[in-house]
Amino acid sequence: MAKAEVIPQVIVVTGPTASGKSALALALAERRRGIVINADAMQTYDAFPILTAQPTQEERARAPHRLYGELPLSETLTAARWGALASTEIERVLSEGRIPILCGGSGLYLRTLMEGISAVPDVPAGLREAANAEWQSLGADAFRARLAEHDPQIVARLKPGDRQRHVRAWEVLQATGRRLSLWQQEPGTPARWRFATLLLSPERGWLRERIETRFDLMLRQEVLAEARAVFDRHPDPAWPGLKAHGAPEFFQHFRGELSLERARQIAIDHTRQYAKRQMTWFRGQMTPNLVLDPASGGVDVQAAQFLDNSGV
Repeated sequence: MAKAEVIPQVIVVTGPTASGKSALALALAERRRGIVINADAMQTYDAFPILTAQPTQEERARAPHRLYGELPLSETLTAARWGALASTEIERVLSEGRIPILCGGSGLYLRTLMEGISAVPDVPAGLREAANAEWQSLGADAFRARLAEHDPQIVARLKPGDRQRHVRAWEVLQATGRRLSLWQQEPGTPARWRFATLLLSPERGWLRERIETRFDLMLRQEVLAEARAVFDRHPDPAWPGLKAHGAPEFFQHFRGELSLERARQIAIDHTRQYAKRQMTWFRGQMTPNLVLDPASGGVDVQAAQFLDNSGV
């Protein structure tokens, strides 16, 4: 009788921002000889390690971490590109005889990796530059209205002012002659691994307080100096990595448009709103294997017991 194929398993630790994903992933990595692989879009960029709450040097010394701080702020990171990077790292970790632990709150990226993505052709750099220039010259509203004439389905799913995704939809249309919404309807190729998905799902009041506490800790950790160093480089406002929560508000503060206290409060409010959207997405788009309440304590023990019982 032929021996059954053993399908490698990948642990996924996800949930809203500030819910304790990094701590849980690190604890599991230490228990299971795992390696943590970043699944957070903003943590992939290199210029805001404090602002995006990337693992500290002490945490990286306790267990290996991959795909943190890899890209310059100017580069565009899509779900497809992250999926390719993460797939390479997963295979590398498995080849080392260790367990890959994906950690992050970019739910769409995770779903794309787990379920597959349609093969949208690469777009020439010149078309991307032209699309960005058109956004700048037309303005957000006019650009969105023009895109809606060609691809109303994709526009209905995009937030007004989301430059990166509007430009992406337009450049795909120009490069292929086909709407991005149609490309996205094509089935992708599912990943070749099994996934054990652990979702941190905190109570809203607990998470709101955590977000504020974490932001104030960042302020004590010289996050202002970190943001100022980027601001003084006079970055292009179109750079995708500048969307990190807190960066736009700090930049307004540096320009004298906001007091530091006002910038702090707006950044906290925006982060809370983002966390709420994340939880709505997870509830509607993801079926986790285990849901954990980080406020209850001992989530690392609960997660480890679940994984042991699951044979991971």
